[in-house]
Amino acid sequence: MKVILLKDVKKQGKSGEIINVKDGYGTYLINNKLAVLETKGSKKVLDEQNKAAQAEASKILKECQELKVKLEKMTLEFKVKTGKNDQVFGTISTKQIADELKKKGIDVDKRKIRLDVPVNTLGVTEVSVLLHKEVEAKLKIRLVK
Repeated sequence: MKVILLKDVKKQGKSGEIINVKDGYGTYLINNKLAVLETKGSKKVLDEQNKAAQAEASKILKECQELKVKLEKMTLEFKVKTGKNDQVFGTISTKQIADELKKKGIDVDKRKIRLDVPVNTLGVTEVSVLLHKEVEAKLKIRLVK
């Protein structure tokens, strides 16, 4: 029996895949609304859903690429307290960077900001922001007294 999965099923497949299962298991999947029987009509609906999902994914990718251009032109400036020899007290966290971006109208999750090195020296430091699995932007952070 061939069925189209409506949800991810462990050890069987992901949502939208067409799989071949035994009749009893196929009935179980259909009764629990985890799958539908593969027919011409259901296959047509699946194709339409896949096209819509691809269009949405390309739209999101384009938006992320536009945001990347915007972020790479930007430099965030933080005023910090310093001690002897211009040594900075503390470091700038991803939460502080995300809050500063939010003030500028850009909403980025703090978990998407990656600090390869701690931001704790005066001057400019580059951090990477993962906007999409295919799009990564470099953001400049400037620390001043």
